[in-house]
Amino acid sequence: MNRLKEKIRDIPDFPKPGIIFKDITPLIKDPATLKLAVHQLLHPFLGMEITAVAGMEARGFIFGSLIAWELGLPFIPLRKPGKLPYNVHSISYDLEYGSATLEAHTDAFIASDRVLLIDDLLATGGTAKASCELIEKLGASVVACAFVVELDFLEGRKKLSDYQVHSLLHY
Repeated sequence: MNRLKEKIRDIPDFPKPGIIFKDITPLIKDPATLKLAVHQLLHPFLGMEITAVAGMEARGFIFGSLIAWELGLPFIPLRKPGKLPYNVHSISYDLEYGSATLEAHTDAFIASDRVLLIDDLLATGGTAKASCELIEKLGASVVACAFVVELDFLEGRKKLSDYQVHSLLHY
């Protein structure tokens, strides 16, 4: 994991003063490290009956689509409002500095879908929890959630206590 950690860049005071942003750009820029991260993210779920992978806009798309490709499964994007061209279900939720909404097509999942949810970062858990609720609202079940980085001090994992959670790097 040190190899992955070396590729995470700290950006102080972004997006606001006092925040240290964990920038994954150097990690995804390096193909070998990106491949390592993808394989480490999906490894605990090999052999599980997963039928789809979902990821949140925007960085969840990077890892989620690569994991879906590796597993030979469909990738379902959870998007910001107004980005999807078909009928959508949406969910709104609170963030530490405001509120947000995610949407998915009404036909994105089927009732028997067992979904692996992927994102780059678990902070307070609000986005991940809302994503799980949106997936379930659409009739599927969430098998687990996986993240490249988890900010342990923000205790986001507590909001996901109903799900298996796997994170590669802890800060």
